[in-house]
Amino acid sequence: MTEKFTAFDAAEYLKSEKDIALYLEAAQEEAGDDPAVMAMVLADIARARNMSQLAKAAGLTRAGLYKALSPDGNPRIGTLHNIAKALGLKLKLTVAH
Repeated sequence: MTEKFTAFDAAEYLKSEKDIALYLEAAQEEAGDDPAVMAMVLADIARARNMSQLAKAAGLTRAGLYKALSPDGNPRIGTLHNIAKALGLKLKLTVAH
């Protein structure tokens, strides 16, 4: 009997606003300085919700949303702001100590 493995998808575990908040907080603590990780986290949160509705709320096409949050994406700060806002999140800059 062979074992069957599937790829881990964090979006499958983001069922509530509390789950999303805890996931976002943990990601910021672990890799908050890595923009690629934070884009991946936003993509996970977006996939946990309706991508089509989210894209519309962010002023993007569905394909544009996927592209912006892909590992090869390089979204503008305004695009990230719109995605975060559509997700009910807020981008915040703080002074580094």
